[in-house]
Amino acid sequence: MSETGSNDVSEPHEHLPAAGGGHGAETAVHRDPFGDPGHPEHEYRRQDIDEKAAKHSERVVAGLFTLSMIGTIAFIACFVIFPVGKYVYIFPFGHVSALNFSLGLTLAVALLGLGAGAVHWARTLMSDEEMADERHSAGADEELRATMEEQWKQGVQESGFGRRKLVRNTMLGALTLVPLSAVVILRDLGPLPEDKLRHTAWAKGKALINPNTNKPLRPEDIAVGSLTFANPEGLSEDDEDFQEQLAKAALMVVRIKPEDIKDKKELDWSHEGIVAFSKICTHVGCPVSLYEQQTHHVLCPCHQSTFDLSDGARVLFGPAGHRLPQLRISVNGEGNLVAMGDFEVPVGPAFWERG
Repeated sequence: MSETGSNDVSEPHEHLPAAGGGHGAETAVHRDPFGDPGHPEHEYRRQDIDEKAAKHSERVVAGLFTLSMIGTIAFIACFVIFPVGKYVYIFPFGHVSALNFSLGLTLAVALLGLGAGAVHWARTLMSDEEMADERHSAGADEELRATMEEQWKQGVQESGFGRRKLVRNTMLGALTLVPLSAVVILRDLGPLPEDKLRHTAWAKGKALINPNTNKPLRPEDIAVGSLTFANPEGLSEDDEDFQEQLAKAALMVVRIKPEDIKDKKELDWSHEGIVAFSKICTHVGCPVSLYEQQTHHVLCPCHQSTFDLSDGARVLFGPAGHRLPQLRISVNGEGNLVAMGDFEVPVGPAFWERG
């Protein structure tokens, strides 16, 4: 009880100055700390009410997309113009590869133009009006689907994608050109193989050279049951691509009794039981070298693929996908073993474009 005799019950409230600002004037305002404050009043952007400003933003977006296209074209041009070994001095980096620096710079411009254009378009031209929607269950009924479809169409219309052709066309141009950068980079992974995988250093008339003596092999040099290796005539260790050529042309030569050869084609391509097969395993390209004299089997030491040299080098065991290619051989007028051409099929493992 107060001195005046009235009941004074305290309630949670705040006393704020009255709007008039009079001395001692107070107003009780009750606030709910968990209430929904709602959205602030929507503020229209300049582009929403001024078509001239919207046109300016449209030109800016188109300019950024055009900058992206120029960056992509410059990327490809730099790839063609600058050699790999050219270095230039650029402060503060010092001497750097002209190719790497130009590719990085032009690709950055292409991606920056594309990203900045998309962001500027969204911030200045697309609708930014806030919309509140109540949570709903994950499963959508037909009415909701129809609503979402209608909202999608409305969003497309408000974005100006169909109406603002300059923005749309430059964006499509930038999106079309940017992937070309990846194509150029992938092209730089190495030289195109063309038909190099289908041909080796072997050719008609080339002698079989013993790699230990560097002299031509003769039939009498090869005993029954022995395994000998051979390189094509003219292949020298001083050649710049020696290892590359040897990786495809490496040959193993075995002498088998003609009556033990089961494959007729193998017999026709041999000379007095001397047969020549690629030394490169058809699984992953390991050198095949372990020969079993009694069975005429040759074993790859990497993954144990086993081939029967008396039956066209067909696969007996292991992960190899196909038989070892045979090289047709004969003897020239000097009595040396020579090739009658190249391998009939590509050597080594299969590749994606191999028929």
